Amino acid sequence: MSVDKVQDALTNPNQEQPFAELGLKQDEYESIREILGRRPTSSELAMYSVMWSEHCSYKSSKVHLRQFGEKAPHSDALLVGIGENAGVVDIGDGWAVTFKVESHNHPSYVEPYQGAATGVGGIVRDIISMGARPVAIMDPLRFGDPTHPDTRRVLTGIVSGVGGYGNCLGLPNIGGEIVFDASYQGNPLVNALCVGTMRHADIHLAKATGIGNSVILYGARTGGDGIGGVSVLASETFDADGPAKRPSVQVGDPFMEKLLIECTLEVLHAGLVEGIQDLGGAGISCATSELASNGEGGMHVWLDRVLLRDSTLSPEEILMSESQERMCAVVEPKQVDAFLAVCKKWDIEAVVIGEVNDSGRLTVDWHGEQIVDVPPRSVAHDGPVYNRPLARPDWQDARQANVPDDLPRPKSANEIRETFMTMIATPNLAAKTWVTSQYDRYVMGNTVLAQPEDSGMIRVDEESGLGVAVSTDCNARFAALDPYRGAQLAYAESYRNVAVTGAVPLAVTNCLNFGSPEDPSVMWQFEQAVTGLADACLQMNTPVTGGNVSFYNQTGDVAIHPTPVVGVLGVIDDVDRRTPMAWAEDGELIYVLGETKDELAGSEWAHAIHNHLGGLPPGLDLNKEKTLAEILVAGSRDGMFSAAHDVSDGGIAQSLAEMAMKSNIGARTWIPDGIDPFVFLWSESATRAIVVVARSEEMRFTAMCEAREFAATRIGVVDSQLANEIGSPDQVLQIDGVYAQSVVLPIGELREASEATLPALFG
Repeated sequence: MSVDKVQDALTNPNQEQPFAELGLKQDEYESIREILGRRPTSSELAMYSVMWSEHCSYKSSKVHLRQFGEKAPHSDALLVGIGENAGVVDIGDGWAVTFKVESHNHPSYVEPYQGAATGVGGIVRDIISMGARPVAIMDPLRFGDPTHPDTRRVLTGIVSGVGGYGNCLGLPNIGGEIVFDASYQGNPLVNALCVGTMRHADIHLAKATGIGNSVILYGARTGGDGIGGVSVLASETFDADGPAKRPSVQVGDPFMEKLLIECTLEVLHAGLVEGIQDLGGAGISCATSELASNGEGGMHVWLDRVLLRDSTLSPEEILMSESQERMCAVVEPKQVDAFLAVCKKWDIEAVVIGEVNDSGRLTVDWHGEQIVDVPPRSVAHDGPVYNRPLARPDWQDARQANVPDDLPRPKSANEIRETFMTMIATPNLAAKTWVTSQYDRYVMGNTVLAQPEDSGMIRVDEESGLGVAVSTDCNARFAALDPYRGAQLAYAESYRNVAVTGAVPLAVTNCLNFGSPEDPSVMWQFEQAVTGLADACLQMNTPVTGGNVSFYNQTGDVAIHPTPVVGVLGVIDDVDRRTPMAWAEDGELIYVLGETKDELAGSEWAHAIHNHLGGLPPGLDLNKEKTLAEILVAGSRDGMFSAAHDVSDGGIAQSLAEMAMKSNIGARTWIPDGIDPFVFLWSESATRAIVVVARSEEMRFTAMCEAREFAATRIGVVDSQLANEIGSPDQVLQIDGVYAQSVVLPIGELREASEATLPALFG
C-alpha cells in the first residue's frame, strides 16, 4: 500500500473501513467509538492509529514486559526507570548517565541512508529530552546473506547513514555489532544506542504540569515525511516482494539536530522548562498526548499554528508526520519570551501551539474548528493490550535434536591451520575496519576505548577520571535454539564485555527484535526471551532501565531469528586503569579464565563452515558469570592485568587472533592437556575470558581465582622474539600441542585475511 492510500483514508473518512488502511483492526476501531461515544473524526482516527500501533503502544508485548518491573532488583543507582524517554543511573560524584537503544528497522530497508540516519537522530533526542548531553552512540546492525546483491545496497546505505548523521553531530561511535545471517534478508536490523551525561539536578521528565503553561513546538518545520511510519511501516510485515506499505521515510538534518541539542540543553539548564518531549514516532500525536497524560491531564492545541514545510498538508497529516529534529516543551507563561530568545539565538524556529489545562481532555483546533476531543490517556497509555496466543513451535524439538556432533571436524595440525585462516576471514568474524573507519570514534576527545575493543568507554569527568563503558551483544542463533537461554547468553556476553575493560556492570537496556506477534511461535520466542532476560537481570542485580520492542521483522511467514539485543552499561572510577585488548610486554603470561566444553551448537564454526543450526546453545551459570566479572574488575583495579579480552564468537582462536593483531606482538600458546585442540580453539562455551598477567602478579592472580573457586589455566606467554627463533620475518602466533605438532600463524597473514573480507564484498 502506498502513502497515497494512507492519505486517502485520512481525508476520506466516509469510505468503508478507513481504519484498516491505517493499521487499526475492526475491534480497535469499535473501542475508539466506545471511548468517544461517537464516530471519531479523521484527525482523531489519525491520532489513535499511530498511538495504538504496535510500535508505539507495545500492545502485544506489555503483558510480558511487565516482568522487567516485577522482577526488578533493588538498585540504589537507578534514578529514572522504565516509562520515560530513557533510563538514568547514578555513577557517583553527582554525575548521572542516561542510555537507551531503539530500532529503526523497516525504514532502513526501504530507504537505508535516511532510515539509519533518522534512527540515530531519534535516539539522540530521547537522550537530550532527559536533560543530558549526548556523548557517544553505538549501532548494533544485522544484515542478510553478505553475498546477496541487495545486501550491498542495504549495508552501504545504512553504514553511510549512521556515519553521516553521527559524524555531523560530532558524536563518537564507540561500539556496536555487524552480523550477517540469511534470516535478515529483507529485514535488516538497525538498532541505535546513545549515551548521555548530566548532573543529578539536570534530570527532566516528559510531563505537562502547571495549569496555564504554554506548549511550545520548536526545531525543524513539519513536513510530509514519515506519515504513517509507525502505524503502517513499522507495525506490519513485508510481503514476499518487499514492503507492501511504503510511506515516506523520515528525512534527517544532522546540522539542525546539532543546533537543537545546544538549544535544548540551554533552556533546560536555565530552568525555563517544566516538561519536555521529543517528537519521533507518531510526531505531534505522541508528544501532545503523552505530555498531557503524564501531567495535569488536559491540553488544548491550535494545530494551525504549527510551522510547515508544505502548506498543503492536511491536519491529519500534520498530526501523523514524523518529520525529524523537533521537540515539544512545556513552559510557564512568564518564561516564554526567554525560551523563544534562546531558540532565536540558536536559529531555531519555535511557536506556542498549545496550553495546559485541567479539562482532562486533549483538544485540537484547526482554524477555529475543533477536530480532536479525546481523553489523552486513552491515546497515550490505555490502548489495547493483547495477551496473544503463544505456542512452542513444532519444529523446535527437531532443531534442538539436530546436534552438530557429526559435522566434519579438523583432525590434524594442517586442517587446524586451514580452519583458522578460513574462520578469521568469515564475514561475521572478519575485521570491521572498513565500516568503523567511516565513523568518527574519537571526536570530543573523551573516547577511551572504541571498536574493536570489547566495550566502548567514555570519560565523564576530566578531573577524577570517572567513566562509563557500554557494550551491546546478541547471538541470535543461540536464541533460535533456545530463546530463554539465548537472551541470557546475550546479556551475559554484554555484562562480561563491560567487566573485561575493568568497569562494574550497573544497568541494562534492550532492543527486542522479533517476527510477527500474530504468530504464536514468535510470541513464544518473545515470552521466553523476556523471561530469560528478566530472570538474569534479577539474579545479577542489574535493573532494566528501558528499551524497545520491534515486531513484524519478517517477510511473508518467514521471521528473522529472535534477536534480543542487550546493552549493558558499567562504571569505572578511573579510566586510566582500563584494561585494553592488546597484550604488550614480553614474558607476560596468557591465561584463560573459565571452562571450555564441547559446545559448538549455534557457533560461528557451525554456521560459517557448515551452514548448520541445531542443538542446544552453550550452558550458562550466572553465579559463575558474576564471579568472572568480579575477577576481571578486581584484576583491573589492582593492576594485575595488562590486557584482557572476552571469549565468545569464534572461541579462543578468534580471541587470541584479535589480541595478536591488535598488538602486532607474537605469542607462544599451547593446548591444555585433556582437551581436543579443535574444541579448545572454537568452542563457544560461555563465561570465559583471556587475561594477560605480569609474572610478578601471577601468584596473587591465581590465589584470587582459587579463593573464588574459578578455573584459571595458563595457555601461553607473550614472546616478540619467537619470530626470530623460528626465522619468520613477521611476528607470529604459535599454537603448540595441536595433535602433537605446532601451528604457526604469521600475524600479518592473519590481518590480511581478516581485513580483506568486507572490502571485497562491499568496498
